[in-house]
Amino acid sequence: MRNLRKNRRKKGSGEAMKTFKEFLASLKRYRFWIVTSIILAVGSAVLSIFIPKILGDMTNIAVNTYPDIDFGAILGLVWLVLGLLVGSAALNYAQAYILTIVAAKYTRDLRNQIIDKVTRLPIAYFDRHQYGDTLSRMTNDIDIITTSLSQEVTDISLSLSTLVGTMVLMLTISVPLSLVAFVVVPLSVVVVGKIMGHAQKFFNERQNTLGLLNNSIEEDYSGQLIIKSNSHEKASFADFDKTNQKLTTITYKAQFLSQLSMPVTHIFTNLGYVAIAVLGGILTVNGKITIGSLQAFIQYVSRFNRPITEMASTTATIQGLLAASKRIFSFLDEPEETPDYSPAKTIDKVKGAVEFHHVDFGYFADKPVIRDFSVKVEPGMKVAIVGPTGAGKTTLINLLMRFYDPDSGYITVDGVPTTEMKRSDVRKLFGMVLQDTWLFSGTVEDNLRYGRPSATLADIKRAAQMSNVSHVIEALPHTYHSEISEDSDNISAGEKQLITIARAMVANPPMMILDEATSNVDTRTEQLIQDSFEKLTSGRTSFVIAHRLSTIRNSDLILVMRDGAVVEQGTHKELLKAGGFYAELYNSQFAES
Repeated sequence: MRNLRKNRRKKGSGEAMKTFKEFLASLKRYRFWIVTSIILAVGSAVLSIFIPKILGDMTNIAVNTYPDIDFGAILGLVWLVLGLLVGSAALNYAQAYILTIVAAKYTRDLRNQIIDKVTRLPIAYFDRHQYGDTLSRMTNDIDIITTSLSQEVTDISLSLSTLVGTMVLMLTISVPLSLVAFVVVPLSVVVVGKIMGHAQKFFNERQNTLGLLNNSIEEDYSGQLIIKSNSHEKASFADFDKTNQKLTTITYKAQFLSQLSMPVTHIFTNLGYVAIAVLGGILTVNGKITIGSLQAFIQYVSRFNRPITEMASTTATIQGLLAASKRIFSFLDEPEETPDYSPAKTIDKVKGAVEFHHVDFGYFADKPVIRDFSVKVEPGMKVAIVGPTGAGKTTLINLLMRFYDPDSGYITVDGVPTTEMKRSDVRKLFGMVLQDTWLFSGTVEDNLRYGRPSATLADIKRAAQMSNVSHVIEALPHTYHSEISEDSDNISAGEKQLITIARAMVANPPMMILDEATSNVDTRTEQLIQDSFEKLTSGRTSFVIAHRLSTIRNSDLILVMRDGAVVEQGTHKELLKAGGFYAELYNSQFAES
């Protein structure tokens, strides 16, 4: 058990050091300005270090010239002290200003890196990770780094400079007194190091739990309609309270251990301070040291203890910085989509012939979803994909769009394997209208232009008319300039779906995908959507996933899926005549209706 704990401590310290090295490497771009700020901080510390020595000299002048005190000499030293104070403050301000700018730009770059990383991550990452945790990395973790970078570099630079400079001047005043002060340092460092080693694991756990809490907040906020309709408020609050209480407990432990370093350091430094006061008094009485020198030394002892105490107090912030950095760098190190085939192939004029060649695929290696799937779709065909939940319908669309690549086999468009094309080129071949509508915050015009920024207002209005949504848009207060979003309550779910169809019409892609787009609307709106989709798919190869089999009776080809394989294919009449699985599904829906 002891060896296990020892190994865990070694592993934890190793991970912390790795994270610290990654953090330093990420600052490479700002190295010049950080070094400049450190030099200014050192200069500020050096100027202030001489002040106790000069004050001691002033005391010696007063003692040695008593009763005819040489006020002229003392006044000259007073001006020197004021000059050193002003110079130290100016250098300190300059380095703080530089670090503030560096911290702001560094965190800006980190956010850009995270957003850029998001665009290069495979869809699989978002299927397996919680949104709230990723958002927490972009907000809470980066805020911790911003605060730490702008403050702790300054504090550590000042503390180390003050510590070294103070040690040198203390040795010039009295070696015996200095040795007493120096004994305290390694003792306090060893004890504080032990405490901080235990605290680090709680800081790491705190950041992870904070990510879970943010995810819980995001889910509760966006899911209020479902929560209230199911009277789930108490259970939701209980789940949130459990995570919140866990975060509170972990934060308490982390802060308690980290703050414990301050009083521990004080104990050792105060013991040293008492010893120095006693020994210094003896040396002064015996004439081994002057009163002014003892006064200066005692001030230096205070300054000597202060940077040690300050560095001990910064350990909590540094540990928070390391925990936040670890989460950010681990996100930036996530595996990205495999590089596009080079040289990538292109299709000059898209006809729309799509073929699956013995495709096998599973989201997990031991759980195949698609097995030996093969089908040939001719240009301009309307292909319907039907089957029970979990049959693999949406997975086919994911493979078509190259959100995932087959484990074996391949897909071709006009004879070109999609894996030999750029993902962006493959995705431009298809327009998608999904079951879950997605509208971003902006005007109706901006939303409709999303797939083709170069579209004119005339193009947009024409698409709106073809998709049967122009009357809805023109009834809005500012027509096409009206502000809408996914959460807008001034348009219904069906009207949002019609807007997404109009958006696809504006984009004018060579092929179309409709995934359960009529499952959440009323019969009248469904008819409008069907009419819009007929116009949208006219002359285009299209793939339709639908649970309502009555909506796909006119399809050129119906693929009936079950357990990851096509068990039947043909037209609506052919499949009903065959009396197989499709007929069973269709008749069951007819019986229900």
